[in-house]
Amino acid sequence: MKIDHIGIAVKNLEDAIKTFEALGFKLEEIEEVEGQKVRVAMLPVGESRIELLEATSEDSAIAKFVASRGEGVQHIAINVEDIELALKRAKDAGVKLIDEKPKIGAGGKKVAFLHPKSTHGVLIEFVEG
Repeated sequence: MKIDHIGIAVKNLEDAIKTFEALGFKLEEIEEVEGQKVRVAMLPVGESRIELLEATSEDSAIAKFVASRGEGVQHIAINVEDIELALKRAKDAGVKLIDEKPKIGAGGKKVAFLHPKSTHGVLIEFVEG
């Protein structure tokens, strides 16, 4: 396993991209993930990426996060070889799952989230591939 990306919730994607580019990051791509109601900007860093997330709807998880907590780190994504096996292991270990089955996330990859109440306050995302 390795860190796939760190998700950062932002109010304005273009402003956040400018800030991160000023710090030396290079924009890889921008994508809209309709199922998650977000626009995503990917900025590589080593073998991982920073994922900047802007809500496209007031009822999205990112909009709710920004409204209650403000901008900042929203989740850590772990790359796994077999997401269904990773979810089974987590569930068997007593970890509460947000997603019982994977869904499609950025880049068309299978993703699933673990509930932060079961992971010491950290929202964990599994990413396959």
